[in-house]
Amino acid sequence: MTKTKHYIHQYETEAINNDGVNGVAYIPNGLAVVVSHPLENTPGTNPEQLLGLSLSTCMSATLEAIERENGFPHLAEVRVHVSMVKSTDGLDFLVTAQIHIPHMTHSQAIDFVHQAELRCPVSKLLSHSGHYTVEVVDDFDQ
Repeated sequence: MTKTKHYIHQYETEAINNDGVNGVAYIPNGLAVVVSHPLENTPGTNPEQLLGLSLSTCMSATLEAIERENGFPHLAEVRVHVSMVKSTDGLDFLVTAQIHIPHMTHSQAIDFVHQAELRCPVSKLLSHSGHYTVEVVDDFDQ
């Protein structure tokens, strides 16, 4: 017997882009962002940067909740690297999240990050892509 998943509405938004890669993307009655092609030297952000910001924010917020649930202050740091690559199937994003949690052991950080991967909505979305990795690091390479 298949279990039916039930949802309780928490929040929703709408994002609009009528201009493509050069123009403006916006949230009605809210944020407007100039967008530009990542391979051109023009002002604006691009999908790669927006994806990185989305994942880093969601993972950081999820880790904050896990740290607090376990009596730790929020000290986790999340850095996301997004590469656009061309493959035989066309363009793909390769996404790597690096997470450093300085106030705990490496094995404890791995446990917290694993919990965050299962709870963070953006991480859950990306985990099925085959192009997403998460690494716990003891320090960030400069």
